[in-house]
Amino acid sequence: MADPARARKIADRIKVIVAEYLEFRLKDERLGFVTITDARVTGDLQQASVFYTVFGSNEDRQATAEVLEANKGRIRSAVGKGIGIRLTPSIEFIADALPEGAAHLEDLVAQTRARDEELARAAANATPAGDADPYRKPVDRSEDDASDDTVDAEVDADVDAR
Repeated sequence: MADPARARKIADRIKVIVAEYLEFRLKDERLGFVTITDARVTGDLQQASVFYTVFGSNEDRQATAEVLEANKGRIRSAVGKGIGIRLTPSIEFIADALPEGAAHLEDLVAQTRARDEELARAAANATPAGDADPYRKPVDRSEDDASDDTVDAEVDADVDAR
């Protein structure tokens, strides 16, 4: 098993080599506007996964996937020459779902903002259902104490009178 730092370096180098090969050497009109987003190599350096995105329609994505599969051997040869290790890893191309996931999240954020604005408009004209201040307040004892004193004085007067 290779050092993880070495595997990362090899993966980065594979990413650059594949991107340069697709840009400068591969001449196929079916190849769409493709971007290599990431490359990962297994710990034993035997297999490499190359992630890519394609700008365009579903037909462009499908055509690009076919071109990459058809030229996988040539790309692997270029990678073998470029990285210079004893065994060239086998290459697997994987369509990266990151742009679709980001678009989905952007749609969710836009929907949430619209609902928040709708709730803010509804809350602007709303009034409370009950009292304006529904919370209990402490009783003011100064008024109650005065009335209690008069009641106590009357009780004392009745007791003395008997």
